[in-house]
Amino acid sequence: MPEPVAFFRGHYMNPKDARIGVMTHAFHYGTATFGGINATWDEEKQRFCLFRVREHYCRQLAACKMLHMQLPYTADDMVNITLEAVRRTGFRQNVYCRPVAYKSSEFIGVKLHDLEDDWLVIATVLPPFSTSGGLRCCTSSWTRISDNQIPTHGKICGGYVNGALAKTEAQLAGFDDGIMLTPDGHVSEGAVTNTFVVLKGNLVTPPPCDSILLGMTRDTVMQLARNELGIDTIERSIVRSELYEAEEAFFTGTYAGVVPIVEVDHRPVGTGAPGPLTASLQQMYRQVAMGRNPKYAGWCTFLVPDQDVTRDDGTLTAVKELSQS
Repeated sequence: MPEPVAFFRGHYMNPKDARIGVMTHAFHYGTATFGGINATWDEEKQRFCLFRVREHYCRQLAACKMLHMQLPYTADDMVNITLEAVRRTGFRQNVYCRPVAYKSSEFIGVKLHDLEDDWLVIATVLPPFSTSGGLRCCTSSWTRISDNQIPTHGKICGGYVNGALAKTEAQLAGFDDGIMLTPDGHVSEGAVTNTFVVLKGNLVTPPPCDSILLGMTRDTVMQLARNELGIDTIERSIVRSELYEAEEAFFTGTYAGVVPIVEVDHRPVGTGAPGPLTASLQQMYRQVAMGRNPKYAGWCTFLVPDQDVTRDDGTLTAVKELSQS
């Protein structure tokens, strides 16, 4: 039977058997960095597509540097280990991969140096992200952390308490998600997503300096808008009232994809239904992330169960001996 698989301490196993001690540093202080990678199953072609997987790992390694971590794996090692984990699950449906680099020393004390580091990845299945026609959002009372507090350009585990507070506040108040503002009152992010708005026909998104994660889906959507629709995205600060003026709004994220926002603070966004630009980008992104658009083949790594791992440009990614432990 198909089941989730973890690569943990050099071996593949069921995630239930991959355990850390209660004294583990990352457990106490959030001294870890995580990622999210989709292995999208294409039923027609009987293959998985892992989208921009190597870039995800390059970003995680950059976050490791922020936390004074040194891993024994390169980005290519991490890609190959992940491919093998997906293969071993036996699933023939979308698989979500969660890599975590963490301070593995069993040590109590607030610091980052002179501690052991480790890395794992879990390949599992999650329920589909449901939008039910679009999200109802509120502006959160929780201010988005700044990069001078916790690095925002890396997915630092401890920092995601910030997003969890915003998400729970929103949902307990009857909304789907919260939109966090910077200390200066600029729009930053959703709980775990980047934010876009359409203002006077222009596609606008917060800039890197407004405490955002430089999301892979965010970058993909910006490139699709430019290449396929001739629309350049404006990166600039967005104030709260512009959320109410927007003709369209949407979130982007690896797990979510492109998700329409139809209401903010009890005010409809545009007509109160997903807008045409949002719908167009949502459809294009789905096709690209599934590996169905040959123009963006360089972003895709395909895994056909029980066959070689190939990119659509014909190059071969061999599963290294390291990942056969």
